Amino acid sequence: MSEHEQFADDLALHALNALEGEDRASLEKHLANCTQCRMELEQLRGDGALVALSTIGPEPPLRARQRLLDAVAKEAAASATRTQNARATGQPRSLLWGLLGWTAAVALIVPAAALWKENSALKVSLASASMQAEHNKQELEDLRRIAAPIIAPEGQRFTLVAMKSPAQPQGKAFYLRDHSNLVFVANNMPALPAQKAYELWLIPAQGAPIPAGVFKPDARGSATVVNPPLTAGLEAKGFAITVEDEAGATTPTMPIVMMGTGE
Repeated sequence: MSEHEQFADDLALHALNALEGEDRASLEKHLANCTQCRMELEQLRGDGALVALSTIGPEPPLRARQRLLDAVAKEAAASATRTQNARATGQPRSLLWGLLGWTAAVALIVPAAALWKENSALKVSLASASMQAEHNKQELEDLRRIAAPIIAPEGQRFTLVAMKSPAQPQGKAFYLRDHSNLVFVANNMPALPAQKAYELWLIPAQGAPIPAGVFKPDARGSATVVNPPLTAGLEAKGFAITVEDEAGATTPTMPIVMMGTGE
């Protein structure tokens, strides 16, 4: 047996850090002076890494997988022969334990890589769940803002009715002054000419009317205005509706078609 063949069986074990005792010391002494065996050891280590990474990335080259499998088969056969010889001669069973340690090391590579992959997938799932929770939180906050002026005890309520008889159109405004929340709901509103729209006005305790949203009723005459831009803290004496151009106006165009004061 050549010098290289003598250590070939131990190289696979050493690549997996499973070679111990005198065998390891003898191999490392040989590696210090043998470039060919050092290159073979590095190739086996690289092949083992590629096989392990195959569970979390692209398939490794077939050459790498086959090299490692060949080394495994060769070492398993050689170790079995050494174990039988050890039993026949009554030698210690260190070779058997070396084989078991090497086998355990091989068995741990792929499960460890698989666990890493599962951990990465779990992190992605948690990040996605966190984003969804944040989205749901924002939706809930929006719903609370819409409902606040309707359910808050301190919210003001205004009913707007037509200025002419019969008073079929009707609107209700729910206003929370401190938070500038306003929800307006109308029904039975008459259809409008093309390029015209209704405009809601906040009538303050002092000063001129303030624009509070432009809207058009649907085919059933229903319409809503939700949280138009208003200055917080405005005290409302009432609300009114006029007919304006679609873009809205900065001052009401007479006549006022609907008006209501606080209930």
